Amino acid sequence: MERRDLLVHGMAADGTVRCMAAVTTNLVDEACKRHGTAPTAAAALGRSLTGALLIGNGMKELEKVTIRFKCDGILEGITVEADAYGNVRGYVRNPEAHVPPKPNGKLDVSGILGQGMMYVIREAGFDIGFRPEPYVGSVPIVSGEVAEDFAYYLTKSEQIPSAVSLGVYLEPDPYRVSAAGGFIIQLLPGADPQTIIKIEEAVQAVPSTTEMIRAGLGPDQMLTKVLGEMDLELLGEREIQFHCHCSYERAVNIVSCLGQAEVLDMLEKDKGAELTCHFCSEVYKLDEEALQKILDGLEKVN
Repeated sequence: MERRDLLVHGMAADGTVRCMAAVTTNLVDEACKRHGTAPTAAAALGRSLTGALLIGNGMKELEKVTIRFKCDGILEGITVEADAYGNVRGYVRNPEAHVPPKPNGKLDVSGILGQGMMYVIREAGFDIGFRPEPYVGSVPIVSGEVAEDFAYYLTKSEQIPSAVSLGVYLEPDPYRVSAAGGFIIQLLPGADPQTIIKIEEAVQAVPSTTEMIRAGLGPDQMLTKVLGEMDLELLGEREIQFHCHCSYERAVNIVSCLGQAEVLDMLEKDKGAELTCHFCSEVYKLDEEALQKILDGLEKVN
C-alpha cells in the first residue's frame, strides 16, 4: 500500500521549540517524472519542494510562498511555490543538470547550484480591491546543498534559529524517487540554552531524513526521534501534493493577451499554438479553430 504524503507540525520544550516534518516521496517523484530530471537535478528540486512546504506551513487562506534560487551553476535556477492548502509545484531551469556523486556517494547538489542568491517571497491573502505588497527576503547561497541554505535564510532573514534537514533518495533501476522529506526545528524566544545544545546533538545523531523514511517512519515519528527526550505536542497534520493550477483556459488567456497581430501570425504560419507550463510540463495545444475564436474575440473588442 502506497503511503500518503503528509506534513505535521507541533511544539516542544514548553512552547519554546517549534517543529514540522513532512514525507513528500510521492509528490517529489511526480515532479521529477514530469520534468524528466537527471538524478542531481531531481535531488535539488525535491529538497526545494519539501522546504517550501515546511516554511510555508501555517499560511492562511489564499497565502503562498515562492522560493527561488538564482545561481551560476549548470542547474541555472530553481523555482518552487507552495500554497495554504498543501499544494506545491516547481521546476529547475536545466532538468538535465548532473555531476558525479561526492566521494561519500551522495548526490552533489552544490556542484550544480554553484553561487548566487536565495529569494523567499511571501504573498498574503487579499480582499477584493486590496492586494498587499509581498514580503521578499533574500540571502546568499551559503552551501548549495539547499537544507543549509533554508536554515541560513530562516536564521538570518527571519531571525529564527533553525535546524533544517531535507533529503531525496533515488532508486537507480527503475529510476524513481523512493524516499523524500524533511524537517525543521526552530528555537523561539525563551528557549533554554540547554535545549539548544540537546537539539544540536540530536540532529547530529539521528539517521538522515531519507534513511528514516525508508525505514518506515512517518513525519511525527521523525520529529519524536529528532527531539529525543523532549515531549512533542502535535498540533496538526495536512495532506500535501504536487498540484499545478494551470489549465487550458489559462493557456487561451495567455494567447489572447499577445494581441491580434501575434495571434494572426500563429494562425497563418503555424496553424496552431502550443504552450508548455514551466511548473508542471503540461502541454496545451490550440488548433486553428481555437485561434480563430480568439482572433474573432479580439476583433470585437477592438
